[in-house]
Amino acid sequence: MAEKKMLTVRQTGSPTRRPQDQRATLVGLGLGKIGRERTLEDTPSVRGMIRKVQHMVQVISD
Repeated sequence: MAEKKMLTVRQTGSPTRRPQDQRATLVGLGLGKIGRERTLEDTPSVRGMIRKVQHMVQVISD
C-alpha cells in the first residue's frame, strides 16, 4: 500500500478584516493564529482550501 503524501502548512497572515469564508477555511485547515502549523493529507480538497487562503499561508513541505 502506498504511503499517503502529506503537506505541512504554516499560517503567515492574520484573518482580521478578511471575509468570513476565508476565516472558516483557515479553521477548516486547523489554523487560526499566525505561526500555527498543521500537517495535512495531500488531497484535492485540501489543495483547494490552501489555494483559497494562499495569501495567508505558506506550504512548508510537499
